[in-house]
Amino acid sequence: MEDHASEKKERLLAALDSGMVMVHLDARRPGVVVPAHLARMAHLHLNLSYNFPGRDLTVDGWGIRSTLSFSGQKFRVSIPWTALFGICSHVSHEEWLFPDDLPAELAGMPIPVPPIRRRAGLRAVALRGLDGEGNGSSSDQDSVPRCRDHLRLIK
Repeated sequence: MEDHASEKKERLLAALDSGMVMVHLDARRPGVVVPAHLARMAHLHLNLSYNFPGRDLTVDGWGIRSTLSFSGQKFRVSIPWTALFGICSHVSHEEWLFPDDLPAELAGMPIPVPPIRRRAGLRAVALRGLDGEGNGSSSDQDSVPRCRDHLRLIK
């Protein structure tokens, strides 16, 4: 089991160096400390980051310890390596699954991974009703409400 723990630790640390990470764990395993309402979950997923307030994330040979927020309340969690069965990077979107540590209820089933919230990025927007000068054409002005322009075409 020591080799498993060292591999989990290595992968988690590498993912944390890139940014936020979601860990998947069996909250019922011995040594897990989470809020009481989550302690019976076979598949609990928590986000971890070096940038969270408090910055007390500890990753060592035993496992993971950090103060996290649950419904606005801070709680110090402890996760031994034996309870952790999955790691997902929010940044690289890489995922690692440790099937030997899956809870019996999840063995052989696809693991439901909650969607990772991505920051809104820029996207292309088609401009309708603009002529070569950056002015709206009269037919489009009638059908599309005009907003005050924030960007101007500079020649």
